[in-house]
Amino acid sequence: MHDIKWIRDNPDAFDAAMSMRNAEITAARLIEIDAERRRLMTEHQELLARRKSISGDIGKAKKCGENADELMAEMGGLKDRIKAAEDGQASLNEQLDLLLTSFPNILDAAVPKGADEDDNVEIRRWGTPATFDFDVSEHFDLGEKLGMMDFATAAKLSGSRFVILRGQLARLERALAQFMIDLHVNEHGYEETTTPMLVKDDAMFGTGQLPKFAEDSFKTTNDMWLIPTSEVTLTNQVAGDILDVAQLPLRYTALTQCFRSEAGSAGRDTRGMIRQHQFSKVEMVSIVDPDKSDAELERKTGCAEEVLQKLELPYRTMLLCSGDTGFSAMKTYDIEVWLPGQGRYREISSCSNTGEFQARRMNARCRTQGDKKTRFVHTLNGSGLAVGRCLIAVMENYQQADGSIRVPDVLVPYMGGLTKIAVAS
Repeated sequence: MHDIKWIRDNPDAFDAAMSMRNAEITAARLIEIDAERRRLMTEHQELLARRKSISGDIGKAKKCGENADELMAEMGGLKDRIKAAEDGQASLNEQLDLLLTSFPNILDAAVPKGADEDDNVEIRRWGTPATFDFDVSEHFDLGEKLGMMDFATAAKLSGSRFVILRGQLARLERALAQFMIDLHVNEHGYEETTTPMLVKDDAMFGTGQLPKFAEDSFKTTNDMWLIPTSEVTLTNQVAGDILDVAQLPLRYTALTQCFRSEAGSAGRDTRGMIRQHQFSKVEMVSIVDPDKSDAELERKTGCAEEVLQKLELPYRTMLLCSGDTGFSAMKTYDIEVWLPGQGRYREISSCSNTGEFQARRMNARCRTQGDKKTRFVHTLNGSGLAVGRCLIAVMENYQQADGSIRVPDVLVPYMGGLTKIAVAS
């Protein structure tokens, strides 16, 4: 959500920022609506003041036995004018709020201009993709040959874009999630958090999923939303709060199931686990002092990268361009892991600084003790990581010629000492 006062004072800067985002409505249109809204507010206040004055004059006239017919007639006319001003004001407030909430966040100055993912900028790489002396397979072929990845039965239960994992592969997914949570809690200072997976409209609005992206999420028949990510629940914990700056940063991590309708993705990644309606993800959220969010984004991205480093999975980190940066973000790094089965890097984490964008929508503020002035906090989120995609990466990078999968060293303790996933002999 944007500050209309800032837009009035900086119309050219707002237009330039929205141009980077390919948004069409200009500051001039917003200022026009706001000017009419404020005119009606002034008129409404003047009419109320006049009504109060006339009411007093009528009382005085009657007390003195004077004729008050003209005053009474004017009072009658004021009623309709006050109602019209109130209705017009309410309509313009709604119109302005709808427009302000429809605009994406203003991008950080460091974000490069670009149309889509092809214009993203590589920041760094880690690790070297392994070479294989056999024809590598994609994860779904590996999983199905092991008898541990079942798309057919999942489709019978739920339709497409679902999977059932069995046996050692199911345990490997659980091991990955436990490893990630332990790393973020024990080494990165995040607080482990268990949150609901059903939320109300306000929570989805607060982090920017509503109203723009309603079709991307699942809604229940009693008007609750299945979370598309625990960013929604972790961030909204501070909605409506005024935090002491001394409390910050707040860092939360959670392992949850996530639910996405994948609207608009027909024909993309139809095989396998890359794009599912339901998937597990470890999320990291930070609530920070507004002056420290830039540093927190670098820190958070490093926390996500360390997961892949400890798993010894090659990856690259990309700074997203203007055309690929998400609605709520002002700056985003995507971490893309190497998938030998596809022969390319695929996104496994997005780490974003949303600045005060979400905080404005949630009315989440902070202040220094003893100071009456408040500021909006800055919020950040990042995948630490998408567990299903990490499972895919482990399967493809650690596959063996006989179709088995070697367990990464760091996961062996989580697998009860198991070092290889293979068909039982």
